[in-house]
Amino acid sequence: MLEKTKVLETENFLKKNYPDFQPDVVIIAGSGLSALADSIKQVMKVNYAQIPNFPVSTIAGHEGSLIHCRVNGVNLAILAGRTHLYEGYSASDIVRPLRVLRLLGAQMVILTNAAGALNPLFGTGNIMLISDHINLTGENPLVGDNIEEWGPRFPDMSSVYSRELMEIAENTALKLNIALKKGVYVGIKGPSLETPAETRSFRTLGADAIGMSTVLEAVAAKHMGMEILGLSCLTNKNLPDCMAETSHEEILEVAAKANELLKNLILEILKSRSLVRGKCSQQARKQ
Repeated sequence: MLEKTKVLETENFLKKNYPDFQPDVVIIAGSGLSALADSIKQVMKVNYAQIPNFPVSTIAGHEGSLIHCRVNGVNLAILAGRTHLYEGYSASDIVRPLRVLRLLGAQMVILTNAAGALNPLFGTGNIMLISDHINLTGENPLVGDNIEEWGPRFPDMSSVYSRELMEIAENTALKLNIALKKGVYVGIKGPSLETPAETRSFRTLGADAIGMSTVLEAVAAKHMGMEILGLSCLTNKNLPDCMAETSHEEILEVAAKANELLKNLILEILKSRSLVRGKCSQQARKQ
């Protein structure tokens, strides 16, 4: 089945079965970062396995549910859990849920992930605002025939992450007294963690944090004209000359502890962005 056919089939399924589901904003929750959905009144919750053509995560810490919430006047779609290349999925599989939600009306996506800190000034438990990324997965969701109504053949990637949203995030973090770091995220295929030599090379390339997700979703979202905000929960430190063994369980534990900070930050960002959009709409009406 062609990718366009799969996406449209999924879109039609959600329209038919959940006609009130019209998302404005999407949040993709990374490893152990689904607590936001648990703290908000949910309008709808559907397991990925019940949705045609939705890939189902096989990794601990990824619940695998599409959740609809309303927050501060925003229709919010939360993808609680994602899939990865290392699970055997293709790049198209991974970005398909996001493409569907874009066609359903979503204009903005907040990409969250658990990542390792490469910058020695960043600490475990910090949240990093993604200013840019390096795609070292060897994959790209735009490979193959381009679907013109979704986006251009060669999308510009000079400004993937919204400067407006970054400014709102930084101001919000100051308001909440959250130590928000800012840097470049490098995405790799995984699933093996990095060697000391690899860590040195990634740092030399200019990366501040490393993970196994996000970059493909950012490419697809940019291709389809979405506003993008990226937030990494730094769950471990990658210091090449004194690296300690790291387990997935330890990563999930740190992510869970950072959940409250991340939740508060995102909710306040959504509130701030709603106010900004409201003012712009009022000005436009006056003109």
